[in-house]
Amino acid sequence: MSPAAAPIDTAPYDAVLLLSFGGPEKPEDVLPFLQNVTRGRGIPDERLKEVGEHYYAFGGKSPINDQNRALLAALRESFDEIGLDLPLYWGNRNWAPYLTDTVREMAADGVRRAVVIVTSAYPSYSGCRQYRENLEDAAREVPDAPRFDKLRHYANHPGFVGAFVESTAEALSKLPDGSAIAYVTHSIPTAMNATSGPDGNGYLDWHNDVAASITAEVERRTGQFRRTDLVYCSRSGPPQVPWLEPDVNEHLEVLAAEHVPGVAVVPIGFVSDHMEVIYDLDTEAANTAKKLDLPMARAATPGTDPKFVTMLRDLVVERAAAERGEQPDRPCLGALGPGWDDCRHDCCPPLRRPARVEDHA
Repeated sequence: MSPAAAPIDTAPYDAVLLLSFGGPEKPEDVLPFLQNVTRGRGIPDERLKEVGEHYYAFGGKSPINDQNRALLAALRESFDEIGLDLPLYWGNRNWAPYLTDTVREMAADGVRRAVVIVTSAYPSYSGCRQYRENLEDAAREVPDAPRFDKLRHYANHPGFVGAFVESTAEALSKLPDGSAIAYVTHSIPTAMNATSGPDGNGYLDWHNDVAASITAEVERRTGQFRRTDLVYCSRSGPPQVPWLEPDVNEHLEVLAAEHVPGVAVVPIGFVSDHMEVIYDLDTEAANTAKKLDLPMARAATPGTDPKFVTMLRDLVVERAAAERGEQPDRPCLGALGPGWDDCRHDCCPPLRRPARVEDHA
């Protein structure tokens, strides 16, 4: 019998928190959920009901909560494989389990310090700082709340990039030779991108860097160079406010006009198949491609891909080592280097902007 592996040192952490956006679980949840997302921004219920049709088309249920449940189960299994003895908790920004309730549960369980996995891989206000503000607000409401440390941005980690390399190659295998790649992410106001990351333009820079890493590996494997573009979905707000463009549907029209033989749509801005993926891409963009007679295949998001789950586990171990004053390896791909553990106070400042009501996470 081989000796048992030595336990993994998790100090100073005694728990892990999965922090996500949340989404409705049934039709009667849809309007209250959208009201939570847009609270204080003066958006009338009539407009929210219009957006709610996206959810009603799928039975009134967002897939995001089930995806987080699956991720938690996969993380638990992965933690147990290496003896990572940390309890896992889950809290959401906009729907049950609400973050404040989860923080209250953690405090009651005696958790003193937790590392936080956020289901958003890139720097921006809505993808990073707002979650940190949510944690601060929850901690203020709960006596003896734990201290929270968020994992570094992980979009350029080999585990995240590698999962997309495999799914991109799989999508391309279903398409004619010479097909293009359209990397897709959630559009944000250009002003938000301008102030994202510690030095600005971080949202766009990180996406371009990740896309380049995926493209380089796909081309290395296939020996085929192909057209690639970064495009966007889920734009909202008044038309006079500039957002990142082009929209994925407009881009498909361009590809069709240029007689591109097909396109792999790769949602690099998303960790799992939530509403922007299944509605904006699998429904709207797929319908656009069909009308254009443009062959399209959508690459899978990481979800519970073993590469992605192992990456999250390794990042927990990495952050614990860093907090103990060690110098752990920080794997990353591309030109930007590894993400930072702690955000500057002026990083990704909030903007006065129209609300987004989809479940971006």
